[in-house]
Amino acid sequence: MRVAKRPSASGPAANRSERRRLLGLAAALRFAPPAWLAAFVAPSARAAATASRVRPGDPAWPSEARWKELGQAVGGALVKLRPPFAECLATPSSPACAQLFKSATNPYFLSDDPGLTQTFGWVDAWTARASAYAVAARRTADVVAAVNFARTNNLRLVVKGGGHSYQGTSNAADSLLVWTRGMSTIALHDAFVGQGCAGQAAPARAVSVGAGALWSQVYDAVTTKAGGYVQGGGCMSVGVAGLVQSGGFGSFSKAFGLAAGNLLEAEVVTADGAVRIANACTNPELFWGLKGGGGGSLGVVTRLTLRVHALPEEFGAVNLTVQANSPAAFRRLVGATLDFCSARLVGPHWGEQIRFRPDNVLKVSMVFQGLGRSEAQAVWQPYLSALDADKDWKVEFSPLKIVATSARTFWSPTLVKSLFGFIKKDDRPGVPETNVFWPGDQGQAGQFLHAYDSAWMPAALLAAERRSALADALFAASRHRGVSLHLNKGLAGAPPEALAAAKDTAVNPAALDAFALLITGAGEAPAYPGVAGHEPDVEAARRARQSIARAMDEIRKVVPTPAAYVSESNYFEPRWQEAFWGSNYARLLAVKDRYDPEGLFFMHHGPGSERWSADGFSRRA
Repeated sequence: MRVAKRPSASGPAANRSERRRLLGLAAALRFAPPAWLAAFVAPSARAAATASRVRPGDPAWPSEARWKELGQAVGGALVKLRPPFAECLATPSSPACAQLFKSATNPYFLSDDPGLTQTFGWVDAWTARASAYAVAARRTADVVAAVNFARTNNLRLVVKGGGHSYQGTSNAADSLLVWTRGMSTIALHDAFVGQGCAGQAAPARAVSVGAGALWSQVYDAVTTKAGGYVQGGGCMSVGVAGLVQSGGFGSFSKAFGLAAGNLLEAEVVTADGAVRIANACTNPELFWGLKGGGGGSLGVVTRLTLRVHALPEEFGAVNLTVQANSPAAFRRLVGATLDFCSARLVGPHWGEQIRFRPDNVLKVSMVFQGLGRSEAQAVWQPYLSALDADKDWKVEFSPLKIVATSARTFWSPTLVKSLFGFIKKDDRPGVPETNVFWPGDQGQAGQFLHAYDSAWMPAALLAAERRSALADALFAASRHRGVSLHLNKGLAGAPPEALAAAKDTAVNPAALDAFALLITGAGEAPAYPGVAGHEPDVEAARRARQSIARAMDEIRKVVPTPAAYVSESNYFEPRWQEAFWGSNYARLLAVKDRYDPEGLFFMHHGPGSERWSADGFSRRA
């Protein structure tokens, strides 16, 4: 990490910087049309570009000589990928296969392999497949070369940073992968002004982050070392670029808003191979689309600059479990919890989740900021007293009933957190100390999803006259499948400035009025089809999908209009345009058409994907 002050976005210093950047792109730009295209792309390939992308074995697939040219242009960063599960599929009992599945529970191991993704697939939806080649990008020029090569050779292009996509958007067989993991530099700014914004925007404390950085690295640089706060993801191994482009909720979004709402500027390589700066003053429509329009849907983001906030003194947590002794008692518990939630938890101090399970168990796993431990205890005391007073409810507290800690050390692997298992470390030798993750997130590493769904829950449901109907819906849903209310993933109760910033993004406006995002899902980890002893349980998955569908049917009785978070949603969502972007979709599609008219960048259920086959290879008639 380096700490620097960014110069003004205008004047001689900015001009020199721009000249250096353009010179650095010279090698890559020689791949741009028309010279490179005329020399290396056959007329048949150009004619097919709008109909179907080419695969290995097709006559128009690039020759070895062309791939060698690309490798030279990116300074040897081109990698021919071997399917990571090849040996497991051939010899599932081999020591190498056993080691792969053991390592798959480490999210950083998965991030550091261009052929792997954090999720290995989704039953009846998709299975992780390695690309044919990957450009292990280390600089923007490498990305330019890869984008130009994919466009002129009519290849399926994929972008992977952290690789956390539940929808499988960071992998595709027979594709060229732009792997940005090596672009992870972090620079702090005391007074950042975006390009073209001099005199229009006040200087702001900020951090610039390479597209391959993970949130654990950014929290270490900004919070642990510099004493600031940047709005990022709750899961520390998530990639920064993907989270911001999808909207970006974190544990404290009720206070600081969306990660997308905190984006000040981005550098992005668009489908024409141009390197563009996007902010409120330069390419503003592209900037708006990057804020929540879906990871990798408009271009390859290579750098992001995010606002840095003052760091609260303390962060804290509330953890407890309540067992009701009958369904009727559980229904009363759901109602009492919603009463308390409505009165005290819909505001900037609180985040994370409350879970309602089919076994009549309620689990509270909440975090708070801007309060001390005694203040948090005072907030929860009426609810805890009500729980103690009812003989039909049995309360069990975790060792962390209500605790608070220094915000500066919240994401750091302190000795106490490590000894008591409150944080886990990447166990590979020689890895950075920042490679840490929450134990609760480990189940996502190598997971094979069975089913998943989500819905924004409007704050109006907490009004006195509607709260009972909401409690009925949650109780009825929990008879089929456990459901969770993620209070940090809805912006009702957030400060006006956070709401205003979120409104100026592509995210579904339903998020602004939601008190929570309801999530329900099922899966297993780690698993992979065709590997004996590690195959996903397909029948269990289909049963889970049915139970989740029944649970969501109950929720739809109080939330009939589809509205969901694109990063945590149903792969099979039929009305995805409305669900993920609502009234913003038409504008988002216009941005897509302007900057990527041929659909080079494809994501499942992303802007413009309705024009392509499910795998992104064939244009629909």
